[in-house]
Amino acid sequence: MKKQNKRSDLRDFYLLWSTQSLSQLGSAMTAFALTLWLYDETGSALGTAALTICTYAPYVIMSIFAGAISDKLDKKKTMLACDALAAASTVAVLMLYQSGMLRIWHLYLINALSGLMNTVQQPTSEVAYIRVIPRDYFQKASGLQSLSRSLVSIGNPVIAAAIYGLAGLDAVIAADLATFAVAFITLTFFIRIPASDETAHNKNGVLKLAREGLGYLRKTPVILYVILFMSGVNFISSAFNAVLPAFIIPGPKGGHGVFGIVSSCSGLAMVAGSLFATMMPEPKNKVRIIYLSMLFSLGTENFILAFTKNPVAWCIGQILGWILVPVMSTNQNVLMRDTVPENLLGRVYACRNTLQFFTIPIGLAFGGFMVDEICEPLLNNNTTFLNQIFGTGKGSGAAFMLFILGVMGTAMCLIFGSKLKKYE
Repeated sequence: MKKQNKRSDLRDFYLLWSTQSLSQLGSAMTAFALTLWLYDETGSALGTAALTICTYAPYVIMSIFAGAISDKLDKKKTMLACDALAAASTVAVLMLYQSGMLRIWHLYLINALSGLMNTVQQPTSEVAYIRVIPRDYFQKASGLQSLSRSLVSIGNPVIAAAIYGLAGLDAVIAADLATFAVAFITLTFFIRIPASDETAHNKNGVLKLAREGLGYLRKTPVILYVILFMSGVNFISSAFNAVLPAFIIPGPKGGHGVFGIVSSCSGLAMVAGSLFATMMPEPKNKVRIIYLSMLFSLGTENFILAFTKNPVAWCIGQILGWILVPVMSTNQNVLMRDTVPENLLGRVYACRNTLQFFTIPIGLAFGGFMVDEICEPLLNNNTTFLNQIFGTGKGSGAAFMLFILGVMGTAMCLIFGSKLKKYE
């Protein structure tokens, strides 16, 4: 009987998880289609990466304060307001595109505003999920969240590339708005998120609340070191994301379709990893699982892509690089949910977002700059020994950059691993 009650208690989680995941799919489709449109317009890895940089820069700068703000606000109303503002931004892109007035700087500005809203929405959503999940289901629920992110990773490149190619950018945006409507209506009328007495009566200022989040991390080094380790992982992976379009799209065996398929392989891998994370028993040593999974990911994918010219090999590299990512994220989420008191979750998650994700815009800029200004010009000379390894023509410099990232990622994991071992 106890299990049945808990299963019925998961109703709100299942509704929230499924509809928010659907909305995330729509948003990811629009982001992917805009990446294709922007690369077609500029042909620049750095210019395309700047789209994501504009999203993450305000996100990481303001997150430390936004988490404190979210702890003082009603979770459901905050999520609805952020969703509505994000939808309004998407509508603005659609109107500009249909009128022929869409410019690159419009996308940069709109993405910056979207990133600013995400600073409040992300920690708010984390707390909302925790309040609708019974403790005994944390591992399963985290696995399901990883599964949905994986399915989004699979679906959005293929679906977005297909719709973009057949019907244009406006059709992709229309699909995004439809998924938003489903999620917004469901959250408004069918989901109840319990309130917290701490949230209702917390009169402390935002700066004090933010300091409390940082203070908790200083007193809990196991959480802090994992966050710093993941910031290094995010630097390498975001640089990889900036390099990948410049590696695949211009190549003789590449193009938009191949880029979509290769990108989807990361999602396929994460589905498999998410299913495993959902079914696996909760490990005693979560820190070791986090470290070893990222060492395997960063020590395989970059090298495989750098040294091959075949889309099949690229797909294999993506699968190996991403299959353990859900295992890592599930264990990090459970580690934090087990360790951090609920009344501190919003501000601690927000501090986590700043410390763990600030390297993403830096990595994107680094990857794009290295391809455009260093690696591509170097290999376009067709006279270095590097051409014998990584080839010639546009895309060869990106291959060289992938090799560099493989070396950096492996070294970073080994260095941080020596620090993390004391918490195993």
